[in-house]
Amino acid sequence: MSTSVENEPAPRRRRGRRPAGEVRAEVLAAAAALLFDDGMAAVTFERVSAASGASKTTLYKWWPSPGALAAEAYFDRVEQALEFPDTGDVETDLRSQLLAFTDLMTHDRAGQVVRELIGAAQGDLALRTAFAASYGRPRRDAAIRVLARARDRGQLREDAPLDVVVDQLWGACYHRLLVLDEPLSPELVDRLVHNALHGAAPAGGAAR
Repeated sequence: MSTSVENEPAPRRRRGRRPAGEVRAEVLAAAAALLFDDGMAAVTFERVSAASGASKTTLYKWWPSPGALAAEAYFDRVEQALEFPDTGDVETDLRSQLLAFTDLMTHDRAGQVVRELIGAAQGDLALRTAFAASYGRPRRDAAIRVLARARDRGQLREDAPLDVVVDQLWGACYHRLLVLDEPLSPELVDRLVHNALHGAAPAGGAAR
């Protein structure tokens, strides 16, 4: 990882009082750039302050630790790539989102970054709490909403355990990524989605 002076983000020129939303967006962008370029160790309040133009006092006020800031910055960076489609077909939508997720984890720095975040979170309560609040639970809740709409359309059983289906799908991916260090492939996505929906399909038929 590069930490040389020439790779340091150029300090932003401080200007008049800016709206809080603008400042926060610039802080998250600066933190994400440091995180994806140089890893967790690079996300310090001092470096983020220099890169974003926000004061360290502001950073301490908004985030309990640099780890918590890194967690939110990670989600801010990947959120758009992980949006859920809604085509009206649950199998198509789940497969599309899981393919986007596995592609991001496999072919983008995001896979290595999430490994660092989850590893560091085991010894950093603020990071663990922030990662769950800003990334883990919102992603899980979004997936449950997709499944709930499918259930309302009759594509899943009324008693299908939606949270368990989500954990089966994404939990299997994280297990392979973090524990087994096995590849995440389109073929794996197909098998996971087929298996999850076959068990959650209405009685007498497969998910539509």
